[in-house]
Amino acid sequence: MERTGLLSVGDVLPVKEYGLPSSYYYMLGHAYAMSGNYTTLERIKSTEGKVVDVRETPKGFFVTVAFDEEDVTK
Repeated sequence: MERTGLLSVGDVLPVKEYGLPSSYYYMLGHAYAMSGNYTTLERIKSTEGKVVDVRETPKGFFVTVAFDEEDVTK
């Protein structure tokens, strides 16, 4: 996320998946934020998520989103 005020904690937003040759990445809402790359085993199946945190750091804004699905990393 690049600007303040676009998202608020508690917002439920759509998540769109995009595929790369060996990984996936996700766009939150109407291009509010973009994820890093995820492997096939880490792939998110949810089509929407709830914003649980928005933080500004020296490197930019970080948005934390919760999804209603099992944790596959365990």
